[in-house]
Amino acid sequence: MIEEKLEVAVDSEVRDSHFLYTQKTGKSKKLLDYDYKRCNGCGICIEICPKKAIEAGPLIEIATGMDAPPVIIDHTKCSFCGMCAAFCPVKAVRMSVNDKDILELTEFPHLDSSVVIKTPYLNTGTDKCLPCLLCKKACPEEAISVEFTFPKKETLAPFKSGRKGEIEVDMEKCTLCGACAELCPAFVLVERKSTADALVPFDNLLVDREKCDYCGICVPFCPEDAIKVKGDFFGEAPKLTGNIKVDDNKCTRCGWCEKVCPYDAAKVTKPFEGDIELIEAKLKGCDPVGCHGCFNVCPSKAWIIPKDKKIDVVKDFCTYCGACEKACHVKAIGVKRTAAKHTEIKDTPWAKEWKDAIICLTTDQRGRPDVSRTLSVEKAERKVEPPIAIRKVNGKLKLVDERISGLLPLLSSKQVRRAWEKKDAKVAAKEIRKRMMEQK
Repeated sequence: MIEEKLEVAVDSEVRDSHFLYTQKTGKSKKLLDYDYKRCNGCGICIEICPKKAIEAGPLIEIATGMDAPPVIIDHTKCSFCGMCAAFCPVKAVRMSVNDKDILELTEFPHLDSSVVIKTPYLNTGTDKCLPCLLCKKACPEEAISVEFTFPKKETLAPFKSGRKGEIEVDMEKCTLCGACAELCPAFVLVERKSTADALVPFDNLLVDREKCDYCGICVPFCPEDAIKVKGDFFGEAPKLTGNIKVDDNKCTRCGWCEKVCPYDAAKVTKPFEGDIELIEAKLKGCDPVGCHGCFNVCPSKAWIIPKDKKIDVVKDFCTYCGACEKACHVKAIGVKRTAAKHTEIKDTPWAKEWKDAIICLTTDQRGRPDVSRTLSVEKAERKVEPPIAIRKVNGKLKLVDERISGLLPLLSSKQVRRAWEKKDAKVAAKEIRKRMMEQK
């Protein structure tokens, strides 16, 4: 039987922030896409790589502002197994086989996490999404989009000037969902930046009375019955309808949407379970305002600077990726993963390697192929070469040698080196002549 030789071609290219590595054989084409701008340097890919083809970049410097890849992939060592892409928590590494993402292929196990928004069309309980603006504005990764489908005031009750009346918003009832601001331009939401300890992205709801004509359609429209209007009503209130989408490529399963939603409409399943702690003995050297490394790398934006502490982390939002631990220059952060949720490991010839990779996510110990029976060849002893004998030179060569030796100090001259670096031959020659005249 003649064994067919499988030819393998590996290529690489850089496109914007993406490092693209391609492996082509007669049977398949695999593309490994590493977006270094998306990568937060958690190092999970380094830990699980069976070929040790990935190494860390200068993570501390990158966390504090250096523009460089957090990890370096040696595509000449890479086997294109797909483990780095399957277990990257921020999807900075993606791999496709014959133009199909491995996250869609059952033979490739991968992290199993999800975000479910209970809409009127997907309602598994009494609670459901309105929808509103809270989760969209709060999401730290801008992974949520909302499209309202109800008609606006301009269509239902066109503005009538000169009308008198009264309007009041009960802020005790109001959830700052923002639906009224989408309905009518008379409502103005005061935005603020969400933080892990203050998720609501709005500070207040105001009414622009010059734009309000007291039509009253906002009263039955408000889901909390928080708006009261006195006046001669006209127009018909719409139903609060719309569509909400989560961009799975951006979402990191931080859980902000679940916590900020007043209607319990969001359910987040995180990829890892674990714990994170601050090591008090090492916090003396921590400068959260100047360094900000843990803030910069955290995909969940879980870090805060409270009034009573130097720094803290809101554990509810931690995904235990470990990026902050590697970014901390004083080593004051400890992250431990205790469980990893993943899809089924199919019965394939390489199933054991996948199991070893998954185990290493919680043990930090990577099982790699047994090389105990590998043959090794002893290196030949290095021959010690005898020193090169310096030949005696005649009188003329001796004079040349002396002149050359006299020029050697020029190498320490900043002016000469600067002229040579700038390729300014005239300046360099002038400086050399000057030195030679000094020797005479």
